[in-house]
Amino acid sequence: MINTPTQYTPQKDILVEDEVLTQAPSKVILFNDDTHTFDEVIGQLILAIHCNYEKAEAIAWEVHTKGKSIVYSGEMNKCLIVSSVLEEIQLHTQIEI
Repeated sequence: MINTPTQYTPQKDILVEDEVLTQAPSKVILFNDDTHTFDEVIGQLILAIHCNYEKAEAIAWEVHTKGKSIVYSGEMNKCLIVSSVLEEIQLHTQIEI
């Protein structure tokens, strides 16, 4: 009987892969709706991405005119937080990798 080496993937490799996925550049997209007012969207954007009123207003107008806007780009963990803050008032978001 011939012993063949079994392939072993150390746990460290798996952790590195998970870390890469969470640190890969991701983006939060906010979609337009007919439910929320500009003031509601602007207020929630300020809370979610910690921007000033003028930037939030510009994003809200882009969402309104183009149907969607990338409101945040960065690590997945932060994207999840931004998206959840926006969704607190039932805004429609999507995270893309």
